[in-house]
Amino acid sequence: MTLTYFSYFQGYKSKAQSMRYPSIFNDVVGPVMRGPSSSHCAASLRIGRICHDLMDGKISGIEIDFDTNGSLATTHKDQGSDMGLFGGFLGWEAHDERLVDSESHLRSARIEVRINIVDFQAEHPNTYRITLKNPWETHQVVALSTGGGMIEVIEIDKTEVSLAGDSFVTLIYTGNPDKISQYLKESKAVEAFQVHTGEACFILVSTRDALDSSILNELNQLEGVTSIKQLNPVLPILGSNDTQVPFITTEEMLAYNEGKNLPLWQLAARYESMRGNISEEEVFSKMNQIRIILRDAVKTGLKGTKFEDRILGPQSVKFKAMMEDKKLVDGEVLNRIIMYVSAIMEVKSSMGVIVAAPTAGSCGAMPGAVLGVVDALGLSDEETVKALLIAGLIGVFIAAHSTFAAEVGGCQAECGAGGTMAAASLVYLAGGTLPQSLSAASMALQSSLGLICDPIGNRVEAPCLNRNVMAASNALSCANMALADYDHLIPLDEVIETMYEVGKSIPNTLRCTNLGGLSITKTAKKIEHRLAKKQFFKSC
Repeated sequence: MTLTYFSYFQGYKSKAQSMRYPSIFNDVVGPVMRGPSSSHCAASLRIGRICHDLMDGKISGIEIDFDTNGSLATTHKDQGSDMGLFGGFLGWEAHDERLVDSESHLRSARIEVRINIVDFQAEHPNTYRITLKNPWETHQVVALSTGGGMIEVIEIDKTEVSLAGDSFVTLIYTGNPDKISQYLKESKAVEAFQVHTGEACFILVSTRDALDSSILNELNQLEGVTSIKQLNPVLPILGSNDTQVPFITTEEMLAYNEGKNLPLWQLAARYESMRGNISEEEVFSKMNQIRIILRDAVKTGLKGTKFEDRILGPQSVKFKAMMEDKKLVDGEVLNRIIMYVSAIMEVKSSMGVIVAAPTAGSCGAMPGAVLGVVDALGLSDEETVKALLIAGLIGVFIAAHSTFAAEVGGCQAECGAGGTMAAASLVYLAGGTLPQSLSAASMALQSSLGLICDPIGNRVEAPCLNRNVMAASNALSCANMALADYDHLIPLDEVIETMYEVGKSIPNTLRCTNLGGLSITKTAKKIEHRLAKKQFFKSC
């Protein structure tokens, strides 16, 4: 395979390079979704949507391969990868209420699907190899779920690419790339393009806006063009060939802020504004919409949730009653946090709408801690948004230099990250300083290093709920320690790097594979058996 780049402006970065600048709304506080796992449900749906576009929405047969040694071989059905893929093949959004029935909708659309567990030497544990057919064409996509709902398409038709789903992509299939390249250069129809040659040959154009129909018509009429495919973005914040950010580490952020003395939430807004080429006001507005969804999740959870295919029933309702009756150990703020974390996690487990923050498996920790403290202190919606922005920025540093994928880094990458993000926010809500926020985040992540991922019954419920509560509780403790000027010793940047290295040391059996830890206890296997027979919900 060869890859050749052509550019008409200085400073062009490949997609792989621009991906190192995470977006708060793409990578950290998002997506808005349904399902138990962002790595499985939301990411697979996004991969499925790209497949849908590649086939112009006309699919009759699909073959899906999961590598024998990857995480998906054992988790694809129970953690929602199949459900998400099927919804994506149908062109749905990650929050579509039909997702739970996506398999039946796929059958109704007369799309045949076969899933294979085969050894194809995938390097990443969350690798999807998908072959798509209709009566007149066949295409293949290889894509990765990289954590928190984020994806990377690494092959199309056995030809190397690197697509994150954050732009409009046009694929111009041609047997004469030189001629088509010359036309594009001379016409200046696009600013930049890439020629990809492998088993297939196509020219790839990535833009922030869809190509004008007149340009597409001209291209279609050129000799040597066999077909043109348009792939729509699947992420809310679009990237560009010249993506820039003001900083990408806490050290760089502090240097940038020298003499400016901006609060941490405003630095977050400025980062996202530059990253996404949107105004800071729009950043604030988008986060306010996230706030509303999170509030609704808490309210929904505390009313009690129902869903048959799960292990745990509505426990937050019981906690609320005990708390109101003063039958719990005193701890107003902490108990409120536990209640909110539980409510959000129960909405997730009942296929309600939640926000991955930074993942669906850890969706309760950061929001539960932030909203719990906001309500305990009687703070405003505006202060809530600012706290969520701070959490998002801390998550950016983690996403840029480590991972949110439990399949790569264990639960330290999910609940550990969520607690770290929350700790920085709680310091702000309590009136602390920027350095104290960073100190709290460092201590919170230090406390989470080595945390494994071993879901019981192959469901993202337990010990996930416990660990979300632990992460939120840890966030509160570390925030108070930082406010009291405890010395965190190790800078947050270094702890983030350490988390990634520790994650690589955790055996794959303890990284969301259902092959170790609590997942393989006798009781867990009994729970799996009952779930398979659809018996377990009766006890909830």
